[in-house]
Amino acid sequence: MTTADPEARGARPPGSVAPQTDPAADPSAGAPLGLPAEIPATRRERIRAGLRDSLAAGLGVVPLGVAFGVLVLQAGLPWWVAPSLSVFVYAGSIELLLVGLIAAGTPIATMALTTFFVNFRHVFYAFSFPLHLVRGRLARLYSIWAMTDEAYAIVTPIPREQRSATRLLTLQLALQTYWVGGGLLGVALASVLPGEIKGLEFSLCALFTVLALDAIRSRDDVPSLLIAGLSVSFGLLFVPGAPLFAALILFAVALAVRALFAARRDRTEAPVSDV
Repeated sequence: MTTADPEARGARPPGSVAPQTDPAADPSAGAPLGLPAEIPATRRERIRAGLRDSLAAGLGVVPLGVAFGVLVLQAGLPWWVAPSLSVFVYAGSIELLLVGLIAAGTPIATMALTTFFVNFRHVFYAFSFPLHLVRGRLARLYSIWAMTDEAYAIVTPIPREQRSATRLLTLQLALQTYWVGGGLLGVALASVLPGEIKGLEFSLCALFTVLALDAIRSRDDVPSLLIAGLSVSFGLLFVPGAPLFAALILFAVALAVRALFAARRDRTEAPVSDV
């Protein structure tokens, strides 16, 4: 007697024949990073899949973490600020902003409000992030905490039949390990550098650009790209004093409106079953 694996939802009954699909018509056939056709069968394979998923983003997260660690020391802050923010805040964009805010002696209320608006986009991530796969209170709390831009960009293109809680949590743990380790490496590097390095802040923008291009290419989400471009243009033209802040608010509102229209359209187009 065998026990069914609750995560192996895509498994076929023994003795059944795999259906033949056209790679051009099958969305899972074009999955990124050479993903398998169905969810990995064993826990070890799911862990390996999560680690494999994290490698591409890890190549960008580690150098970004190094830049963050260097910035911490260059701002005159103690070395332990880097791992503390990486563990307890764990949001690359706001961590880089907090370094400057803390160094400038910014009031806590201002830092809290800035953190809220910069990270407000994560509310929209939750609509399509597969948190329902994660069982257990602590595991789900960590998955919510570690729902970063990188994790979202990697997970959402993965076909539903290939997702699992083990794979998701492995990916998130790996990404945070890269980030914390990169920050510690940056602190060590900054302690022996003879002078200051300029322009490290751009590494975050470069990483987000690559992730956005990958997500758009994987999901053909052209409307989101257009909304983002229009939001940034509006901020630069009409709110030159705070273009990023204005663009973030406009982008969030536009995405909310788009989500409402999409939900209404889905309800309208849903077939009505005869009872």
